[in-house]
Amino acid sequence: MALFQRRPQISDTASLYTTGMQKTLLIVGLGNIGKDYSGTRHNIGFDILDYFAEKQGHANWSIKKDLHCAESSLTIGSSRVILCKPTTFMNESGRAVQAMQHFYKVSNQATLVVHDELDLDFGQIRTRYGGSSAGNNGIKSIIQHCGDDFARMRVGIGPKKPAQIDSADFVLGKFSKANQESMKLLLQEANSVISEYCYGEGQLQTETRSFIL
Repeated sequence: MALFQRRPQISDTASLYTTGMQKTLLIVGLGNIGKDYSGTRHNIGFDILDYFAEKQGHANWSIKKDLHCAESSLTIGSSRVILCKPTTFMNESGRAVQAMQHFYKVSNQATLVVHDELDLDFGQIRTRYGGSSAGNNGIKSIIQHCGDDFARMRVGIGPKKPAQIDSADFVLGKFSKANQESMKLLLQEANSVISEYCYGEGQLQTETRSFIL
């Protein structure tokens, strides 16, 4: 459940298709390609976009080599929505975002990046525009290529346990059993955030949500 009041809930299974496009939105999920990274904390951006696309009936992705990503395109409300999963590996994500922005003529203000956040506990999702990379190499790359004023959906994967483990090893590790049991709640809440962003034609509230009581 959300910590703050928001727009009316949008069902996971609701049809989001309408005619007439007024704005193009770019939604980027960060992660690393390859089966070795599947299910890791660092790939939660990929997982969220996969879930969102599947719920909207767009589970098929097209590989765009020139744009350095896998892409899926759909219409939600009055917006054209382009989903992007970079195929560059995390630390070069900015190449894909920059290429997609240039190709579709999308600004940072119409770009939402979904990524893991070690400084947030699992069970929280925080949304805002701008900010630093907070040590996330994918965000650091996007800032270098595109600037820092894009929208962020930061998905908590902390706290780091054990505390002495290297941060890189932790984010590339699998979710704990307890976290995996709550994964459906995370995906549902993230789906609501993205749906509201799309229906709001790229308007993002600055807020923190909790999906675990």
